[in-house]
This record gives sequence, C-alpha cells and structure tokens, in this order.
Amino acid sequence: MRLTLHTDYALRVLVHVGLRGGELVTINEIAECHGISKNHLTKVVHQLGRAGFLETVRGKYGGIRLLVDPRTLRLGEFVRQVEDDFALAQCMRASNADSCRVSAACLARRAFGQGIDAFFKALNVHTLADMIDAERALPPLSACG
Repeated sequence: MRLTLHTDYALRVLVHVGLRGGELVTINEIAECHGISKNHLTKVVHQLGRAGFLETVRGKYGGIRLLVDPRTLRLGEFVRQVEDDFALAQCMRASNADSCRVSAACLARRAFGQGIDAFFKALNVHTLADMIDAERALPPLSACG
C-alpha cells in the first residue's frame, strides 16, 4: 500500500496547523517549513477546506486553522476520505471487477481486501492528536521557526 503525496501533504498540513492551536497559519509558512511547493499546498488546503477539516480565512491577515477536533479525527478514516484508490490489483477496481476469468475462485482478491481492512483498522487506532503530540516531542525543524 502506498499513499499519494497529496495525502502526505494533507497530513503535514493538519499536523502543522494543529501544533498552532487556534492560531492562523499561512500556506507560505507551511511550504517553507516542509519544503513543499506552495502551488501543491494551495490545492491540498483548498480540498481540506472543502471537506470541512480546515477553516480558511481570506485577506491580509488570513490563513488556515483546524476546524475539527484532532482527538476525534481517526487516521484511517481521514486517509479513506483523502485517497481515491485503494485497489491493490486491477480486478479490485469497480470497472474491472467482472473482467477477471477466475474471480469466483480468486483468493488474492479476498486476501487483498482483508489486508486493506487491516491497514485501516491499524490506522484508526491513532488520531490526528496522536500525530500532533508526537511532533511536539521532536526538536523543531530549523525552517519552522
């Protein structure tokens, strides 16, 4: 299982913003801190705002802040919302589900599905608050002030 850069950046944004409590944070600040393209982050932040994870405040003194309680945001649930493809094999995609000649007896498809379920169950043990707490325990990145 491999997550996209979009999900990686989305988690970095949420952790970074979560570290600041209710203080507004700019996309520029996050981009500089994590060495990520501002254009990529703008797209990620836009989608996180539309999904209800972030509040976006426009204007000269604007920025972003968390709109969710980090203690209730389970990582597995978040990844399921942000990622768009968990098919480990071609036959697991809805458009190809009926194209496999051995699908009725295929153990791999069922095993892959069980693996994905176990993956999300393991992620759901942890919350965004856990990630924020772990980040607080590390020395700050030099670019992050």
